[in-house]
Amino acid sequence: MDAELFPRERREIAPGAVHVPDWLDARQQRELLDACREWARPPAGLRTVRTPGGGTMTARQVCLGLHWYPYGYARTVVDGDGSPVKPFPGRLGELGRRAVTDVLGADAAREAAYDIALVNFYDADARMGMHRDSDERADAPVVSLSLGDTCVFRFGTTGTRGRPWTDVELRSGDLFVFGGPSRLAYHGVPGCTRARPPPSWG
Repeated sequence: MDAELFPRERREIAPGAVHVPDWLDARQQRELLDACREWARPPAGLRTVRTPGGGTMTARQVCLGLHWYPYGYARTVVDGDGSPVKPFPGRLGELGRRAVTDVLGADAAREAAYDIALVNFYDADARMGMHRDSDERADAPVVSLSLGDTCVFRFGTTGTRGRPWTDVELRSGDLFVFGGPSRLAYHGVPGCTRARPPPSWG
């Protein structure tokens, strides 16, 4: 039986940080997944990020609009195949503004002009250490959409990578937005699980 015993409810994790379960329906998830598969193809496709210390991130990534690398942005994949980064799709900008409107209100959405997206792919062994999204020139709220396996999203404070933090279970279709006083909060992904399968995508 797939029905929830207790429906998951929208929850404010911190001021300006909100988790909305099941924000994308099954059709929207399929469409976004198909787009992600196209974006992942070379050139400027899915790549492994290398850190300044010589290590590699376990989550792989595709950039849209601008290419992120530690710790800046470029027009080309400067740490990969050198290709121009894929353009930022207007529909993602619209989706981001709609998410901010739903979560933080129309005033916050008017300030949100999106032109970049990072698509992170986590396999069963991937993690993301606690970090802040502080390389961007703008301070628009961060919009995060989940597809596929369930994962734990760890959301901390603006002051430290360590405790206190809140662990939030993100499932396929979930939305997490953080802006305002939580815009520079530390966050990460300690792990994913295959205990709950993703929706049937055919």
